[in-house]
Amino acid sequence: MGDPQPLRDVMAAGRLLLTPEEAAEVLRVGRTTVYALMKSGELRPVHIGRSCRIAQAEVERYVHRLQALPSHPQPSPDAA
Repeated sequence: MGDPQPLRDVMAAGRLLLTPEEAAEVLRVGRTTVYALMKSGELRPVHIGRSCRIAQAEVERYVHRLQALPSHPQPSPDAA
């Protein structure tokens, strides 16, 4: 196969479905992390035959869910 397309080309193309590798690039995580997110149900894949894809909208929903999580302040080391 040829060289992978630059990320901006993938996003600019407005693709509905991304490979796990492309989703990993978009999220800036490893491919293994994307597969773990799919296994845990946090990212819902689409299966077409034996191919596994992730809808671009699903990636966006996942990021919005992460942003909606309350951030817990870290206790200071002096608070004991």
